[in-house]
Amino acid sequence: MNRLPLRVRALSECFRNKSLDPVAVTEHLLGQIESHKPLNAFVRVSSAKALEQAECSRDRYCKETPKSVLDGATIAVKDNFCTKDIHTTCASRMLENFIPTYSATVVERLQTNGAILLGKTNLDQFGMGSGCIDSIFGPTRNSWSEDLEDNRFRIAGGSSGGSAVAVAAGLCYAALGSDTGGSTRNPASYCGIVGLKPTYGLVSRHGLIPLVNSMDVPGIMTRTVDDCISVLNAIAGPDNRDSTTVKKPYQSIPALGDDISLKGLRIGIPVEYHCDGLDKEVLQTWTIVADMLESAGATVKAVSLPNTSSSIFVYSILNQCEVASNMSRYDGIEYGHRSQEDSSTEQLYARTRAEGFNGVVKNRILSGNYFLLRENYDKYFQKALKVRRLISDDFVRAFKEVDVLLTPTTLSDAPLYKDFVQSNNRDQCAVQDFCTQSANMAGIPALSIPVRLSSRRLPISLQLMGDHFTERKLFTIAGWIEKEVDFIANYN
Repeated sequence: MNRLPLRVRALSECFRNKSLDPVAVTEHLLGQIESHKPLNAFVRVSSAKALEQAECSRDRYCKETPKSVLDGATIAVKDNFCTKDIHTTCASRMLENFIPTYSATVVERLQTNGAILLGKTNLDQFGMGSGCIDSIFGPTRNSWSEDLEDNRFRIAGGSSGGSAVAVAAGLCYAALGSDTGGSTRNPASYCGIVGLKPTYGLVSRHGLIPLVNSMDVPGIMTRTVDDCISVLNAIAGPDNRDSTTVKKPYQSIPALGDDISLKGLRIGIPVEYHCDGLDKEVLQTWTIVADMLESAGATVKAVSLPNTSSSIFVYSILNQCEVASNMSRYDGIEYGHRSQEDSSTEQLYARTRAEGFNGVVKNRILSGNYFLLRENYDKYFQKALKVRRLISDDFVRAFKEVDVLLTPTTLSDAPLYKDFVQSNNRDQCAVQDFCTQSANMAGIPALSIPVRLSSRRLPISLQLMGDHFTERKLFTIAGWIEKEVDFIANYN
């Protein structure tokens, strides 16, 4: 088969004019997944279901009744979204044999639009990590790595590293991740793709196995901004099964035109994001894009988010408290792993959790329960909630001065695995999530866009953040940047 189109809209056009066939494309990509096994992007491939869906898509195109632009497009789903009759493990021993009886709303909606599910992708266990290395299936390798052998590969970023690598390596057209503190944008940055964290409540969380309920959102990963718009249009909107979704009907975002004007747009550069550890090439990229935007007619000005320095500590405390609560459901009684211990109910609980969780999950459960002790509740949890409000207020004030914030996504390009594992999980997340987690605490949309390659031939990305429900504005600016920098040429 000749090289496939890079964009979903072009793929759909090929299906319409019969120059490509959904079944042939699906078979080709299933073969690519097999040949790219060393990347460890997929933990489970649903070949039979994918081919069945592809045949249905081919029939619709033959009758000239495709469901949407996504009809026949291949997708992958992070393995913490429930998928009916397909294992959903959260990369943990606890859920190693769990097969849901229903699909997450976002998966349902993609399939309703004709998308073809190829399989489930790797992640840090229960989404707790920023490297996609803490999985029972082993680490995922970044497809941009110079060397995939031993521990000399580049990390994919996390926790949605499998989804990011699947898109970057051309194994699918789009993938779902989840984003609690940057878990979609971080790997998107390292893998050179577009990663969107929507406004909290815009996309249903029903069927997403929870980590931190007040911050979790489904994320979207694609190679282009237009593909990201197509996926968001398919999955966004109210859901009666998720009370946290906004009740207002979703207004579809139209495809971006060729003539995008930035005149009158106000871009903010948060001074606090110029921080210790920021790589000089990332800083240079940030400066170049800010200058490009200004030259195109936008106003670029410095703004302050004074509580940024506290945000990573606040995020860590709140994250661990909600993790402690959410993980309590895994007791070996109703579903998931069950220990053979039978001396007492208490011992059954203890052994089940000891066997089913890795050290990272156990540490967060212990820390969270410590913060929630009666004598610590006000000192840690309540105080963290108050500072979270201050962080959110920083954004409210900033968006009175500017329309969009431009920041780095990550502080560097993708680190080597052997260097990354020198730090523990807590320290890894403190560094990797510095630029991303505050958007989750404020509930605002944020988008990572690849800009250029570093001197090491690795992607460098920047992040756009906007006020609640300003996804269309973020896409417009990201589309302009995408056109100017032409990063997708690197995939040719």
